[in-house]
Amino acid sequence: MKVWVKLLIGSILGLVLGRFLPSVHPGVLNLLPWLQDMAIRIGRYTVVPILFFSLTIGVYELRRDGGFWPLVLRTFLVMAGGTALVIAGGIGAVLIFPPPRIPILVEEQVTAVSLETLESLRVLFPPNMFSALVSDGVYLFPVYVCAFFLGIGLSYDRSHTKPVISLVDSLSRIFYHIGSFFSEILGLIMIVLSAYWAASYQEAAQGEGFQNVMILLGVLSLVLIGIVLPLLLCLLKAEMKPLQVIYGVLGPALAGFFSGDLNFSLSVLLRHSKENLGVRRRINAVVVSLFSTFGRSGSAMVAAVAFIVIIKSYSSLEILPVHLVSIGIRIFIISFFLARHPGDGAYTALAVLCLNYGQGYEGGYLLLKPLAFYLIAVGTLLDTLITAVAVYALAEMSGLREKGRAGHFI
Repeated sequence: MKVWVKLLIGSILGLVLGRFLPSVHPGVLNLLPWLQDMAIRIGRYTVVPILFFSLTIGVYELRRDGGFWPLVLRTFLVMAGGTALVIAGGIGAVLIFPPPRIPILVEEQVTAVSLETLESLRVLFPPNMFSALVSDGVYLFPVYVCAFFLGIGLSYDRSHTKPVISLVDSLSRIFYHIGSFFSEILGLIMIVLSAYWAASYQEAAQGEGFQNVMILLGVLSLVLIGIVLPLLLCLLKAEMKPLQVIYGVLGPALAGFFSGDLNFSLSVLLRHSKENLGVRRRINAVVVSLFSTFGRSGSAMVAAVAFIVIIKSYSSLEILPVHLVSIGIRIFIISFFLARHPGDGAYTALAVLCLNYGQGYEGGYLLLKPLAFYLIAVGTLLDTLITAVAVYALAEMSGLREKGRAGHFI
């Protein structure tokens, strides 16, 4: 059975259980948060060793062939262009099809939400280099920095580093296969995650005006996934058909949507990119690492759409073009600083945007707090798929993709 089918079956079972089980056994609602946290931990279990060793050997191989810095430059150009396009599309769509206003019923106190940029920079270089590898699996950028320097160090003198290169290469493959085992059992874990999602949805659906926002974001996501991304892939004139590429990463998409955690979906994404899309390890590890750190365009789009909904709920005045440009620039910048928020990126981006924008909207994000789970889910889904498409596109442009057929998809 294909991995995405296992994940889909688990998701459907979880949605059914989350819909009906709490009404039969109310105590289940108290247990679901613990189960959800446990499921996320299991999904993240192999991410750090897989990415650390794969990125290390990837940096070494790309530097050996002279392709590392050109790949990094192309990755950031694709990332910046894609983020600007997605944000602009989301803002345009919410202006053309605005949902009804959400009632202003903010009673909670506005709390300070920060991207902790200075702290994020400080922990990139801990006093002990090895301590970067001993983390909780949330903020992965220090792991990537450590892998980068180790990959550079392997280029020192092959007569001395050859044994270490072989060891790192072997460890990369070993942990990849361990991660493959975990991706095979994720169908069971998805039951818990989708059950928690269904319980959260029932609570949010009772709020006035929330369903319209959910429909808007859902339609926007479908248009982006089913039309915009395939059209962009058509420009590559690649061997695989655009819809085949999307089909090849349905597994990570499901994992990202129901977990709402980008790190949870990374090990599944790495496997699908390699075995379904034929992306070679060196480019897979580098591009996925960069996009998971800086390329959160899906979460940024969701935050921009939600913020405009909030503005329209507060005021009946028309939003001027200069305000739209200001919102777009702010959320564009915020999207590059969400590395510490793999599990709440879209809602954190919305909160930071509200507080940064000011003008009486500082507490606006609290309007959509009951909908936070959905904003995060959609943002993570788009982040995952956009990363997958970017990995495939950059592999095609770099000539680092093996040919494959949809019939052989995992």
